[in-house]
Amino acid sequence: MDVHRDVDATVDDVIEAHEKDVETQQEYDVEYLNYWVDEDEGAVFCLFEGPSKEAGEKVHEHAHGLTADEIHKVHQGEPSH
Repeated sequence: MDVHRDVDATVDDVIEAHEKDVETQQEYDVEYLNYWVDEDEGAVFCLFEGPSKEAGEKVHEHAHGLTADEIHKVHQGEPSH
């Protein structure tokens, strides 16, 4: 999951950037799965699967140039019963 901080963008801007990521992702063996926007904090979070953090960053660089401030390797937890 990557984090973009101090983003001066609307939700529509983020939707457009995500669409560009999806158009580019196959070149880097990456799949952008979802994103979240916190307009009040100027933060965007992108969840992707791929061979490395760097591959995810390359998609952003190539698609629109908006690189992340942080990238974290995350694992989904199992829901409690």
